[in-house]
Amino acid sequence: MSKLLKAKTKEEKQDWQAMFAEWAEEAPEGPLKRYYQAGMIAPDTPLQDAPLLALDLETTGLDPKEDEIISLGVIPLSNKIIRCQGAQYWMAKPERSLNAESVTIHEITHSELAEAPPLHAILDQILVALTGQVVVVHCVSIERQFLLQAAMKIYGYPLYFPVLDTMDIERQATFKPWWKRFGRRPSLRLDACRQRYKLPRYKAHHALTDALSSAELLQAQISHHMDPTADISNYWV
Repeated sequence: MSKLLKAKTKEEKQDWQAMFAEWAEEAPEGPLKRYYQAGMIAPDTPLQDAPLLALDLETTGLDPKEDEIISLGVIPLSNKIIRCQGAQYWMAKPERSLNAESVTIHEITHSELAEAPPLHAILDQILVALTGQVVVVHCVSIERQFLLQAAMKIYGYPLYFPVLDTMDIERQATFKPWWKRFGRRPSLRLDACRQRYKLPRYKAHHALTDALSSAELLQAQISHHMDPTADISNYWV
């Protein structure tokens, strides 16, 4: 498991620092503008020096336009250390009733959410946690799209952030041309990815536990497949 991920071409690399500067000009006055004004690290920052924040959401479903965020957990980390004392966890009361299927998955009940604030009351705090951070997630399309939709609804302007996607990193690390593959393609589920690195098994579908799971997985992936001294722009999306 020592294959290094292929470096991105110049055209494939994104300059999040430049994009943040542009959005800082355009965003409406308030918390989101301050988030963009705080800026982002330069694309040539070494991976090992990047400020990383593992993030996970629990939602009422999988459609960012119809479903809602009901809990969110973050944990700061580096390529060597997970700073559990910096972990934060929020619950958010949804506008619509929970459906039975989602309750079965995340086990967050109506009674637990009854006293929780609505998302619009805590999104400012979440933005403070995200400020200046490269976000670590397992499946970028969930976290980034749900938070983008939430920001559009609450601030009238989209929220973007650079991501290290542990699912996509694992996809690249395990990819083999069809003639070298035997049987089924390796699973990219978070637990299945962790098992390949002999990481401990945790109960899934709690936002803070899953954020920790993604943080530990990224550290394992860095040690096996990534160059800590390489530019962060080789890896963020």
